[in-house]
Amino acid sequence: MAPRKASTTSKAAKSKPCPDCATGQVSESFQVGGRHKRESSDRQEALCLTCFGTGHAPTD
Repeated sequence: MAPRKASTTSKAAKSKPCPDCATGQVSESFQVGGRHKRESSDRQEALCLTCFGTGHAPTD
């Protein structure tokens, strides 16, 4: 048998997590009601605008 070749794959550099979310999603409160908007006690998931949902810190 032929000897095995050394692995030539390079390891990707670890990127820093996003300082705002670390997962790509954030929780936001929302308003409900017809004319008189009031803040709901519930929360909804939203896309993080810092990292655009990737969970990694921006490089710029």
